[in-house]
Amino acid sequence: MKIDLTDTTAGKVNKALVQGRRAIGTPAVGMVLTLVIVTDEENAYDALKAANDASREHPSRTLVVIKRVSRSPRDRTSSRLDAEVRVGADAGTGETVVLRLYGEVSDHAQSVVLPLLLPDAPVVVWWPVNAPLDPANDPLGALAQRRVTDTYAAEHPVRELAARADAYTPGDTDLSWTRITPWRSMLAAALDQVTCEVESVEVEGEEFNPSCELLAMWLADRLHVPVQRSQSSGPGLTAVRMATTCGSITLDRADGSLATLSIEGQPARAVALKRRETSELIAEELRRLDPDDTYASALRFGVERLAGKATEPETSEAPEAPEAPEAPEASSSPSTDEAPAPADEAPAPADEAPVPADEAPAAAPAEEAAKAPAKKTAATKATAARTTAKKTPAKKTTTSRKAATK
Repeated sequence: MKIDLTDTTAGKVNKALVQGRRAIGTPAVGMVLTLVIVTDEENAYDALKAANDASREHPSRTLVVIKRVSRSPRDRTSSRLDAEVRVGADAGTGETVVLRLYGEVSDHAQSVVLPLLLPDAPVVVWWPVNAPLDPANDPLGALAQRRVTDTYAAEHPVRELAARADAYTPGDTDLSWTRITPWRSMLAAALDQVTCEVESVEVEGEEFNPSCELLAMWLADRLHVPVQRSQSSGPGLTAVRMATTCGSITLDRADGSLATLSIEGQPARAVALKRRETSELIAEELRRLDPDDTYASALRFGVERLAGKATEPETSEAPEAPEAPEAPEASSSPSTDEAPAPADEAPAPADEAPVPADEAPAAAPAEEAAKAPAKKTAATKATAARTTAKKTPAKKTTTSRKAATK
């Protein structure tokens, strides 16, 4: 049964839920939690389908919050709430309310959701796409005991993991972590069969798959050994190789469905390790609502501490190395103004201070101009001295003649 409400309120939506339950003959409420899905129009259908499939295991009231984008300034200042109420077969085993928020009310989604929460029941908020960097401080995330994100849908998954680690709050979880639950179980069971010590680990998978990084960080955090992150063409996580003192342990899944477990000294065996649907991941997350300490410890280990990721910053800075030879290039290829510099390499006179190379071309003309007046002055003084010398003896001769006459 579906009930469409246009330009409505949260009170009218609650009345429509009661009306729908009475119409199908199930007035009692047998739901165990409230699941709030925050998404856009493009991903709403897939998210709602996964939630309906998960409700077979966890009957719940599902509230889908879709924030519509206003195209004009007039639409941004106006507020409107449209709702679609689904009960019965159209809502799985619970109830579904699709809320479309327009205008300013989209910035206050928590005020619309709060009156629709089931009383005395846990609340889980799920962001299929465009999750906030700090889910616990989000207005909707603050209403929940469990906050589910999906780093795989982010534009930069590895950077998103680092942001999640910085803003982690008990109750946060990620579907990228849920995807590796079968891998973690299989690897733990393989290590229980041997008594050897693990020396190193290699995790192989797609380049932009955060589940590979999370599995590598979990192994490094728990085993305290170097973990190498290598890349493959996928799909998803493809192999884990552990080197031990008794031989190698390999879990290889090349086709995304069937894996091969190889332990030194034992025959290889095939194990089912298929890639799961989103509905199975959500159902697993709804089984436990307490904080996941194992996820928190693996997330805080840090992607940069993995052996395959530690060299990334150095590789990106490698092209800057050729900057060092720039100094010799400048000295070996002088400009036109510095061409006379070799002439200045001759030893300077003892009574003259050495002239810098960059000032030599400009100083040479000035010195020549200064020497010319100096030569004229010296010649004038010499002429004056000769004239004085000639006149002085004449005076002395005249004086001696006068004395002889007397």
